Amino acid sequence: MEIAEFQQLMETLYGAADRERGIPATVAWLCEELGELAQAVRKGSVEQQHHELGDVLAWLASLANQLDLSLDDAARRYVTDPP
Repeated sequence: MEIAEFQQLMETLYGAADRERGIPATVAWLCEELGELAQAVRKGSVEQQHHELGDVLAWLASLANQLDLSLDDAARRYVTDPP
């Protein structure tokens, strides 16, 4: 699955609820999921790590959708102007 397809899937599945929740709450959820990913990396199985990576990606896509930004465009910066 391409990043843009995934971002659109998140919009289709959760877009209305995500916008109702709002950006501050979405950032909080994203941070919580990052913490869960960190724990899975330290102590979890490969399956748990995959699960948490997916959750982080989903919340990141939610945030991008609410900001009306493209994750493809954000990733493209690494092709043209890596830090």
